[in-house]
Amino acid sequence: MRRIPAGKFHRYSNWKFKDYFLHLGVTLRDLVWGNFLGFMGFSLGLIVAFCRLVRKSNRPNVIFLKGGYVCLPVGLAARCFRIPYIIHESDAVAGLANRILMKKAKKVAFGMPLSEEIQEKHPNYICTGIPVGPEFKKVTPAKQMSYKAAFSFNPEKPLVVITGGSQGSENLNEAIRAILPELLKFTSVGLVAGRKHYEDMIDLKRYENWENANLESNFRMWEFNTTMNELMGAADVVVSRAGATTIAEMAALGKATLLVPFERLPGAHQVKNAERLKALGAASVIGDAKMMEDPSLLLKEIQHLVKSPRLRADMADKLAAEAKADAAKRLAEIILEEA
Repeated sequence: MRRIPAGKFHRYSNWKFKDYFLHLGVTLRDLVWGNFLGFMGFSLGLIVAFCRLVRKSNRPNVIFLKGGYVCLPVGLAARCFRIPYIIHESDAVAGLANRILMKKAKKVAFGMPLSEEIQEKHPNYICTGIPVGPEFKKVTPAKQMSYKAAFSFNPEKPLVVITGGSQGSENLNEAIRAILPELLKFTSVGLVAGRKHYEDMIDLKRYENWENANLESNFRMWEFNTTMNELMGAADVVVSRAGATTIAEMAALGKATLLVPFERLPGAHQVKNAERLKALGAASVIGDAKMMEDPSLLLKEIQHLVKSPRLRADMADKLAAEAKADAAKRLAEIILEEA
């Protein structure tokens, strides 16, 4: 394995001109300094990619690109040397790097079905789904109860699992902090605070009470959990961001899901992921800005799902219908066919 540098260009979705002055500190730090470093990383990556591919003996038959901005230097170098490449885009809308690269790609594999308008622009489009680990699969009610017990929760009580990903979500954590006492009145709660924000949430450990190695309260918090498939498999409701891979994992598990998309990401891809599933009746959605303005909206939505088992089952079935268990196999076949 050889590393190739890359650089990320910082942008914010839905910001107007005045917003850059209202958030001047963020703008200077992220957009000016961050984009300077991003440009330097991209330039270095382009040079390294060219050096790696300039010798014909080093050129592969086909290149598979997945991961957004990290793929751009390699993709541009491949284009110069006329090496065929295949792109995989997980989200409902392509990011900037993939939009640049897909015009010359042999195949463009998407994790989610796209609109007919986009498909017409890209005749080499294929919907393969998103590969997830084999451990992400539906669990029986009995298995769900055993998972709850394994995490020391009451198997007979509903469980809500909240996760902002491995690094965590500051906004989601703070909203849960505001509503946690009310949540615990009707459900057990498992919070994955994330490596980046765990220390800021450590005061919530006061709600996690143990007696002789038994959980006496109905709350647990982790920095990160290495068995997320089991933790989310134990849940009756999962609250999470709307990243494409997380959605694919929820679909494979067949879970009732409440999505809280982060609206400021470039291209608003999390918003579009969430809106698509909401239109299908496969997930509930509450915007990040609305949640931060009034955390009680999140509380009401969670309570509604917890107390509506039929709605949860219907949402879970519709989300499960979006899962593509053969996504990895289909991608492998496309790559091998091109090679």
